[in-house]
Amino acid sequence: MTDFEYLEPEDTRAWVLHPELLNTPAPARRNAGNALEEAVALAAALPGLDVIGSEVVRVRDPRPGKLFGTGKSEELARSFKENEIELVLIDGPLTPVQQRNLEKDWKVKILDRTALILEIFSDRARTKEGVLQVEMAALSYQRTRLVRAWTHLERQRGGLGFVGGPGETQIEADRRAIDEAIVRIRRQLDKVVRTRELHRASRKKVPFPIVALVGYTNAGKSTLFNRVTGAKVMAKDMLFATLDPTMRSIELPDGPKIILSDTVGFISALPTELVAAFRATLEEVLSADLILHVRDISHPESADQAQDVRDILESLGVNEATPQIEVWNKIDQVDPEHRAQVISSAERAETVHAISAVTGEGIDALLATVTGMLSDPVHEDQFTLGFDQGRKRAWLFDEGLVVREDQTEAGFDLTVRWTDRQRRSFERL
Repeated sequence: MTDFEYLEPEDTRAWVLHPELLNTPAPARRNAGNALEEAVALAAALPGLDVIGSEVVRVRDPRPGKLFGTGKSEELARSFKENEIELVLIDGPLTPVQQRNLEKDWKVKILDRTALILEIFSDRARTKEGVLQVEMAALSYQRTRLVRAWTHLERQRGGLGFVGGPGETQIEADRRAIDEAIVRIRRQLDKVVRTRELHRASRKKVPFPIVALVGYTNAGKSTLFNRVTGAKVMAKDMLFATLDPTMRSIELPDGPKIILSDTVGFISALPTELVAAFRATLEEVLSADLILHVRDISHPESADQAQDVRDILESLGVNEATPQIEVWNKIDQVDPEHRAQVISSAERAETVHAISAVTGEGIDALLATVTGMLSDPVHEDQFTLGFDQGRKRAWLFDEGLVVREDQTEAGFDLTVRWTDRQRRSFERL
């Protein structure tokens, strides 16, 4: 027996603020209450935080130096002191100067939306690729936080820990060190990407269609993935429960064998650093034969969330040639009065399915549609490939699609038998 009792470290006392910028045009401004609720959920997704309070702060004229007006800033400072707050999460972007000044005035640590999401991703990343991508995104973000008045920071926010004098010389040294670290991580990521490409190439030899699940974070993708595949992927009522991509092969009822891919969830105002860093993770979406866009149809901002997802897919290079099905999930959470209307709307649309990944309702009909869209009829096409299109010609032969080939002065006249899915794969080369 020991004479002391082990004490668990106490959670950090945190407060969440959502600045509602009143000078933003109303159509582009999110509902402040819903935005605050999402910000609190983001905070809850990070272990070790105890959210003591949260509020919407209406900001008519954002101040370049402190974002908030003097009176409101002093009022918040008193509130944080009374509640012994250690960390303030601001649901929006902060400039380095604003962050420095507010930390000095409020005497707390501050994270803006980007930094909070990076912290969550850092906590969740498990695969080597995921860890590297988070590190690169964090360094890219940190590089933008290097400001001239470095000495005022007192380096209490962690920093990189490099030795050197204050001022501009220190900033240059830090920036150079960050750039070198980014280059090093990018080289490591390139190796991981090449390995993934080899895996993808080996899958092409066994031509299973790839079906990718995409959607806003916490839309229920992992729950659907588990329901369909029988896997045990982490599925919680929590933002960013899934970070690293997961793939499983399954056989569709009365249909082909497919590879189902579960991906990281998207979120509004997703930091640009993360969009770029996670491009490799989302390559499975780019090469998918079918995309299932999972929506939380019970969420009050489901339509806005869906548009955020479409915008991010477009920025990643996913084009209209890839067929998509909208999956309206969580109908078990829709009130009975509205539920009938949702199901009726889904039934009228050709590529929309209303389901519950928890109860299983609507899953069979969804899988039947997936089977139909992937079981393409075979048809014959004729076209010419130039001598400089050897890669495309080799792919056609590797896939066993060439029925006849004649060499001419212009190149190769080909007759192929293929499905629409194979034709789309060919066009993406």
